[in-house]
Amino acid sequence: MNPVQKLLIIGFVWPEPNSSAAGGRMLQLISLFKAKGFHITFASPAQDSDFMVDLVQFGVEKKAIELNNSSFDFFIKELNPTVVLFDRFMMEEQFGWRVAENCPDALRLLDTEDLHCLRLARQKAFKENRHFLTSDLLSEEVAKREIASILRCDLSFMIAEFEMELLESVFKIEKSILYYLPFLVELMTIEYLQELPAFEERSNFIFIGNFLHEPNWNAVQYLKEIIWPLIKKQVPEAVLHVYGAYPSQKVLQLHNDKEGFLIMGRAQNAQDVVKKARVVLAPLRFGAGIKGKLLEAMQCGTPSITTNIGSESMHGNLPWNGFVTDDSLAFASEAAQFYLNKTLWDRAQQNGIIIINQRYSKELFEADFANQMEYIMSNLNQHRLNNFMGALLQHHTLKSTKYMSRWIEEKNKK
Repeated sequence: MNPVQKLLIIGFVWPEPNSSAAGGRMLQLISLFKAKGFHITFASPAQDSDFMVDLVQFGVEKKAIELNNSSFDFFIKELNPTVVLFDRFMMEEQFGWRVAENCPDALRLLDTEDLHCLRLARQKAFKENRHFLTSDLLSEEVAKREIASILRCDLSFMIAEFEMELLESVFKIEKSILYYLPFLVELMTIEYLQELPAFEERSNFIFIGNFLHEPNWNAVQYLKEIIWPLIKKQVPEAVLHVYGAYPSQKVLQLHNDKEGFLIMGRAQNAQDVVKKARVVLAPLRFGAGIKGKLLEAMQCGTPSITTNIGSESMHGNLPWNGFVTDDSLAFASEAAQFYLNKTLWDRAQQNGIIIINQRYSKELFEADFANQMEYIMSNLNQHRLNNFMGALLQHHTLKSTKYMSRWIEEKNKK
């Protein structure tokens, strides 16, 4: 790739890698493009946050942009990016038509993070106390918006194989506009493993997750009400540390010293606290994508007990680094077993290393990613002709969203 090529990332929020897996994912994508010599600008309409990463340290220019404001048109024309990456479909909805109008030759990429419509449909089914059906997706309002956004883009990065299969089978999306790109991490070496705290040096259970994310809040409620009392019966001395960014008052109120259920709030360094813990608990009852907290557990050599939702698309046919069950009694029993049994624990740790090295090592994806980008950029006109539904949606969006945005802009001037 030409080293003078420019990438514009339009972010839903400013990256916070210590607050959420999404922030870490964004830095991984930045690293991929940096390695190919791209000059990168990260633009977002979001407010600055106390915990956002300093993008300048990563050699990335930072730019604040506004919704429904033609100042973006002047900005993007002047920048003239080769590639535009939308961080989640909401950013493509807001800015996609402006990119297409002002920089029609720029490659338009979408990082879905997770399939939002899948997460929301599962959440709705859970709250209605029924099983999720794939047909639920077809009536989900967000699905219409998200699928339209995927179709309008030249290529969408999918973090989970299951979600790619859903898009192809349920929504009939062509494989040519989807690209499987999971979390990308460093290879785990024997030397690294030897530096990790051993079984005997660790104590306590841990849960970690951003509390702005509904599946995490629900999982902590489930732990508090059902699972933790069952674990305490089997391991009376056990303590659970609950870490997570942005805990609300309702989360903080769950803290109970007597029960060993401790709300710790934001972790200064998530990996440090996970490395000190003996077992990660993640009883997720709905959600989508692949779970950063569980990948992080593997990186820290910490076995995890989770659900089928938690482990979905994460380990292929490889054995899990702990145990997977949707039954609360089995969940608590296995959590106690892995906490007390060094042999089980050591085997689970090894399983995690194998999963990381065979499924998430960035070395597995870097070359293919570069080849895919080069191929589509070299054949962009034909690629777009092959995606007629995308062109059709782009045409209508240019008309409808454009004039709605113009109307909002004029209204805001008054």
